Amino acid sequence: MSDATEEGGPAETDARRGGEAGGAEAGRRVRVVLVDDHRMFRTGVQAEIGRTERTGVEVVGEAADVDQAVTVITATRPEVVLLDVHLPGGGGVEVLRRCAPLMADAENPVRFLALSVSDAAEDVIGVIRGGARGYVTKTITGTDLVDSIFRVQEGDAVFSPRLAGFVLDAFASTDAAPVDEDLDRLTQREREVLRLIARGYAYKEIAKQLYISVKTVESHVSAVLRKLQLSNRHELTRWATARRLV
Repeated sequence: MSDATEEGGPAETDARRGGEAGGAEAGRRVRVVLVDDHRMFRTGVQAEIGRTERTGVEVVGEAADVDQAVTVITATRPEVVLLDVHLPGGGGVEVLRRCAPLMADAENPVRFLALSVSDAAEDVIGVIRGGARGYVTKTITGTDLVDSIFRVQEGDAVFSPRLAGFVLDAFASTDAAPVDEDLDRLTQREREVLRLIARGYAYKEIAKQLYISVKTVESHVSAVLRKLQLSNRHELTRWATARRLV
């Protein structure tokens, strides 16, 4: 996590003033569960935001897949869940579906904030339709993430810059999005790899960003090319650009 949500702007200043130290100094506390299938990423987030005496954030549980997430969230009843979009067992949308009664609790609702490497419109819209209160990408700073967690706890909707536009456009439209049968053949992870390849990322860069091996990236690329009946990454880039996926 490196880039602030709004570099140099008022939101960043407010977050730094009221985020990491402010939560604790103001006596605020929030109980959080981390849901992400990459252990190293969970460890990094825990180290970044889990210093309760400074941030006011108490990490009360972690999970790496859908079943674990539902079990841990039900057992701990946190105020906020940081939820990855792509998880084994059905993804973040499935966690939201199975935790709907907890979100609907009038007295002690469990609120969800999506935290994902993906900035794809369909991912953002999918989890918001599922009940998440916000969506931030993994480039967010620790300070801004703490601020976002407290805002979601308080009932606000929180988005990384430009992602809010996806949601506004989606909910302003009364027409259902057309189904792309070719795109539907791809798994969520294959779609992530597709977008990064189309944006010109090298295999090593994709592996680092998605926390997977270069060999796994190569396997995903091969699967994408086979499913879309394309020959190379140049054709793949043209295919993705034509569908405005880049």
